[in-house]
Amino acid sequence: DSVLLFLIIFMWTPPHFWALALWRAGDYQNAGVTMLPVVSGAKETRRQILICSVLLAPLGFTPVLTGLGGIAYAIASIVCGAAFLLLAIQVWREGEAANGYKAAKRLFAFSLLYLFVLFAVLLIEHIVRHLAS
Repeated sequence: DSVLLFLIIFMWTPPHFWALALWRAGDYQNAGVTMLPVVSGAKETRRQILICSVLLAPLGFTPVLTGLGGIAYAIASIVCGAAFLLLAIQVWREGEAANGYKAAKRLFAFSLLYLFVLFAVLLIEHIVRHLAS
């Protein structure tokens, strides 16, 4: 179970930080920090965000398949995974023309909520199961 939770965080990390880096690319470039948008450009960053998000969405559901997550977690992971994926698609489609990388900012903000919701629901389900037994 701990490996599965690690994998979720591992796959969540790139789109989370790359969305931030895309949104604040100018700041990273000015500071000389070699984040993906600075090194490989915004187009490649958007593509990588989408790839990782496509992998993350089903991975977030796997605790249900192992018995770690219950019905509440199943619902939360489906809804949050779909929202994460839709936001990643918006980032990918936004392109260079968008003013201020608004989609990247939204994905970054939602990614914080995504991880919190998944882990909070797992914790609540675990507590409820423990109290019921």
